[in-house]
Amino acid sequence: MTLDCIFCRIATGDIPAQIVGRSDHAVAFRDLSPQAPTHILVIPIRHLASAAEATGPAGGELLGEVMALGVEVAATLGLAESGYRFVMNTGREGGQTVHHLHLHVLGGRQMRWPPG
Repeated sequence: MTLDCIFCRIATGDIPAQIVGRSDHAVAFRDLSPQAPTHILVIPIRHLASAAEATGPAGGELLGEVMALGVEVAATLGLAESGYRFVMNTGREGGQTVHHLHLHVLGGRQMRWPPG
């Protein structure tokens, strides 16, 4: 955990959030600035600055945990049939603004391609 990381503080409960799912290794909560009718963030409890740090077998397992919780939350929120999008931004040019690995789960509207 990094004390100056807002997502670490959400994961530990120091900062309140609308939690919609939790596993042993990840937490899912509603985004405060939603870009779709349903916009959930899924974060690992352990601090990693970005997906670029999720290397080797342990990194793969952690990414799998984050994505599995994303799939579970999407189903729970009724997005499984109509569809949803996963987005994981990495680095400045990738659009990452919070430097704690996180997965966006977006749904509830038609997504467009290319995304941006």
